[in-house]
Amino acid sequence: MHVDRRFPSSALTYTSPKPKPRGWTMKRSISLLAAMAVALGVPGLADTVLRNGRVLTMLDGPEYREIDLVVRDGKFVDDTPPQGATVVDLDGRFVIPGLTEMHAHIPVRRFDAGASDYRADVLFLWVANGVTLARGMMGHPSHLDLRGALAADEVLGPTLLISGPSFSGGSARTVDAAIRRVRDQKAAGYDLLKIHPGLSSTVFQAVARTANAEDIRFAGHVTGQVGLMASLDAGQHTIDHLDGFIETLVAPEDLTNRNAVWFGADLVEKVDPARVESLIEGLKASGAAVVPTETLLENVAGSLAELQARHEYAYLPANLRRGYSDAVRGSANAFTPASREAFLGLRKQLIAECYRAGVPVLLGSDSPQIFNVPGFSIHWELAAMAEAGLTPFEALSTGTTEPARFYGQSDQWGSIAPGRAADLIVLRDDPLDDIANTRSIEAVMVRGRYLARDELDAGLADIRERYR
Repeated sequence: MHVDRRFPSSALTYTSPKPKPRGWTMKRSISLLAAMAVALGVPGLADTVLRNGRVLTMLDGPEYREIDLVVRDGKFVDDTPPQGATVVDLDGRFVIPGLTEMHAHIPVRRFDAGASDYRADVLFLWVANGVTLARGMMGHPSHLDLRGALAADEVLGPTLLISGPSFSGGSARTVDAAIRRVRDQKAAGYDLLKIHPGLSSTVFQAVARTANAEDIRFAGHVTGQVGLMASLDAGQHTIDHLDGFIETLVAPEDLTNRNAVWFGADLVEKVDPARVESLIEGLKASGAAVVPTETLLENVAGSLAELQARHEYAYLPANLRRGYSDAVRGSANAFTPASREAFLGLRKQLIAECYRAGVPVLLGSDSPQIFNVPGFSIHWELAAMAEAGLTPFEALSTGTTEPARFYGQSDQWGSIAPGRAADLIVLRDDPLDDIANTRSIEAVMVRGRYLARDELDAGLADIRERYR
């Protein structure tokens, strides 16, 4: 364990908004809130002070600082807390910034639809697992209102960055339609555009030109007619799933007459290692980031019995359990034990090469998606980053400081310092000793609301019971 005692205790301050139960609007929950605040000891409108924690700010390297954290109006502040502030004694526990899920699929069902509302459950599952910011990559108009409701603390969930409805061969068939779609999504207020497979090269280039002119980023898949390097040249913001990587590492003739499988899994034996250097150089020169979603591919190529035996399986509705199980069964013939190991090993090598070269690697698992249960999957993704060769601190950076820096918002979130969003996770065990310790969550704070373990457990138990 690393404790830096050179710094005196300081007051990074913050005040938590009045707590709100999962998925409830303010109007529906006002009376329950008061009762919960008393019963659960949830901080209310007074400043909140977190004391006696070992804080990994992510700004001081892999060193813990023994500092008090003060929260006011949803942010850390450098101030002396007033009398009457709510004080939480962390009793030596470890504190890290909240984590990001940079490839999320936000359900479209309205968040005030009632107890069976899957979207409210997904938002809660993310928060319960320490995800305090998510980038939605399957947009819907309802997400615009949801983003605002979350920012106003009318709903419990992570802060959102949202894409519009995706650009694909079906949704953007012509250049004119694609240009209109870009402009409409920019005007609507989406944060980015989502690229799906199927776009023709001509339409993709029209999307890219218009997006660049309108100053809205585009991200996601690599469309087959375009290829990775041309996508980077056009200004694609992130490459998700390592899409197009393996295809770039083989000879062009190997791309014809192939039975394409899961992001180049069918091409691993044909990869030319000499091409890796130019791939990484192209990525670095472009300024794009990669969002590996490694755990998605581990699941697709994994053992169905093992996936169904995970404890988080209980947090999947029955229809998703069936659908995900069918997807894994359908992929079973695509992999042998040897080809699975080769495919996943190559992907982890590429993740490590990107990170060591300075290509931004952003933590994202693709959830909810095939056995990627929201929130739980981000800890599998952290483990995959460690298996790729990143240290625990480096793995944590992919879900904290790296995405904040990449989005030009390092002064707003991603670390623990005055002025940043009061998003953090309290852990029982040291994540720098073992990245798996990010699962030992004792409490989560999201935009200043402190959620103790008992409140998290109550919400999880409610979901489990409804999904039985």
